[in-house]
Amino acid sequence: MAGTPARFEVLITEGAEQDLEALHDYIAEFDCVANANYVLDQLMKVALGLSRFPERGSYPKALAALGIKEYRQTSFKPYRVIYRVAGSLVIIYLIADGRRDMQSVLARRLLGA
Repeated sequence: MAGTPARFEVLITEGAEQDLEALHDYIAEFDCVANANYVLDQLMKVALGLSRFPERGSYPKALAALGIKEYRQTSFKPYRVIYRVAGSLVIIYLIADGRRDMQSVLARRLLGA
């Protein structure tokens, strides 16, 4: 159908899956399971929504400052989903609380620093 955006396949890396599990466990322990489930559901909606419009995300400032513009981010505040578009794939690398020191988190996970 004309005007319908192309569909991208969304892949969640093992590291991003572990991020989701850790966030869920943390929220369940320090808040409640219902809120943990809600946050997990919302993050999955954000992630899977990238299958239609992956370019909508902005460049993470910490990476853009280094001249790296292959990664993008979107969020369910305060949580950030960091991903890269590769052909018809959207690869999610990191899901983290944006209140953390994102520069070191991004460097460690994406740049191997």
